[in-house]
Amino acid sequence: MLTESAAPGPLRERLEALLSPVLAAMGYELICVEHQQGGRQRVRLYIDRPEGIGLEDCEQVSRQTSAVLDVNDLIPGEYVLEVSSPGDDRPLVRPDHFSRFVGHRIRVRTLVPLGGRRNFTGTLVEATPESINIDHDGQPLTLRLDQLDMARLAPHLETASPSRGSK
Repeated sequence: MLTESAAPGPLRERLEALLSPVLAAMGYELICVEHQQGGRQRVRLYIDRPEGIGLEDCEQVSRQTSAVLDVNDLIPGEYVLEVSSPGDDRPLVRPDHFSRFVGHRIRVRTLVPLGGRRNFTGTLVEATPESINIDHDGQPLTLRLDQLDMARLAPHLETASPSRGSK
């Protein structure tokens, strides 16, 4: 639905349907699946759990999902499997993702321009199963989820002042 470089609906949906219960049984949430074609195919899984994701989690999920993907043979040809945490700029894909992050800054890209632009950043004020409300530069903006091409958290990044050295 809303992932950057996501696979066309049917393959991405089949991958999510196959892998979500496997990961849930392991204690992980499958945030989204991306499938990139061209050259060497790449399948990227974004996973999460309440206590966060470490390298060992990614390795464990990679081993398990590799076996499941090999047995089910959904992806034609060779591919590279990547497993990652969603990071600070995590993708927001499903309605429950938006609901979980009300009050946070997000950035979205619409499928078609609205008022001459497609990219918007603001505070997520409200989320329903069908739409989101954003405070964009002090102006309310309501977008239907089916209008979105991409949505991610947009955390404020702290910038460190340049070091002047120690004496």
